[in-house]
Amino acid sequence: MRQQELLKGNTETLLLALLELEPMYGYHIVKEMKQRSSGYFDFKEGTLYPALHRMERDHLIEGRWQDTPNGMRRRYYHITEKGRRALSDRLTEWQRFSQAMNAVMLPEL
Repeated sequence: MRQQELLKGNTETLLLALLELEPMYGYHIVKEMKQRSSGYFDFKEGTLYPALHRMERDHLIEGRWQDTPNGMRRRYYHITEKGRRALSDRLTEWQRFSQAMNAVMLPEL
């Protein structure tokens, strides 16, 4: 199974997990995701922004324009209460899923 296929169903969960830590703008999200995953997740604009827009439409996150100290404007994404509940549900399901996968594929653990 290719990384792209695995990522497809988990992009939003990964983004919610990052945004629960702190509000971030697009490039910061990409950089943080890459760093935290030791380079495994290298989001491109074609993956990131459609996911962020979909999540905004579904009220899981909220984007707000903010001025930076050097005069630039960046759109920071904040997780909403609905997003926190969704993340909690998804993390619970992920734990159940990964335990079941490990029980089948790695029975010696």
